[in-house]
Amino acid sequence: MPKRVLTGTIVSDKTDKTVVVRVERRVKHPLYGKIIKRSKKYHAHDEGNAFKEGEIVRIEETRPISKLKTWTVLGRVDANVTSAKADDAAAKKPAKAKKADKAEAEAPEAEAPAEAETAEA
Repeated sequence: MPKRVLTGTIVSDKTDKTVVVRVERRVKHPLYGKIIKRSKKYHAHDEGNAFKEGEIVRIEETRPISKLKTWTVLGRVDANVTSAKADDAAAKKPAKAKKADKAEAEAPEAEAPAEAETAEA
């Protein structure tokens, strides 16, 4: 039987060799149909105390290690992929702003020669 693998965010790393991982899932409300978030916390085994609070990790179901720990940390989720998407989005927004700035900068230049021509005439 395959082991379950979940992805979540570490909310606590205070205990020795243990991290608390919050896993969020999205479900549809049975009556209203709105998509809502439900979360659950899992205690996962971290042998080398390598993972810190705020990191996104994958955890795998395993044999009971203690009363609460039945999961182990597999590793970090590649944060570069999510940050690259954010960088792309941030890069696109200033480009639009630059185009607007260029249009504004060109407009006063176009008006200045027209005023000079009327002054000469």
